[in-house]
Amino acid sequence: MSGPLAGVLIANRTKELVVKTYLATLFRYLAWADRRTCQSLRAVPAAHAEGLPLLAHLLAAEHVWLARLEQREPRHPVWPALGLDACDALAAENEAGYRTFLEGLREDQLDQPIHYRTSRGQECVTPVLDILTQVVTHGPYHRGQIAKAIGRAGGSPANTDYITFVREAG
Repeated sequence: MSGPLAGVLIANRTKELVVKTYLATLFRYLAWADRRTCQSLRAVPAAHAEGLPLLAHLLAAEHVWLARLEQREPRHPVWPALGLDACDALAAENEAGYRTFLEGLREDQLDQPIHYRTSRGQECVTPVLDILTQVVTHGPYHRGQIAKAIGRAGGSPANTDYITFVREAG
């Protein structure tokens, strides 16, 4: 490509690839952390009473946000009663769903407003990028609560720090 706009077009294309790559990495981290949390909780049955509702909520919230992004009704409420096998399945479903969503996402769609109703019935409008950021930043809070429950029950909680993911991913 040549001409006065060639550099601009290449720079914009590079920027879009950087943003998409960054988002894809964050969501690979999310899936990794979800899997580790499921495995960690599964290993300590004494922590299930406290940790399982939190894990189910964490995964259901990811599911609900994806449904909102896709403008469809979620199959799960924000606080569902799910067993560990159902949590594992929902984690895998979320991972595949976000991967597909991100693969089809263009940078110009990041500020697209998404209209939805909260679980409390409030009408809201939020840009795609803010929703994606919410999804990635919501989980660590609850994973911390789950880790604390696992520790109180005598288990060893999984390390789900982002930097651990980066180091393990190479």
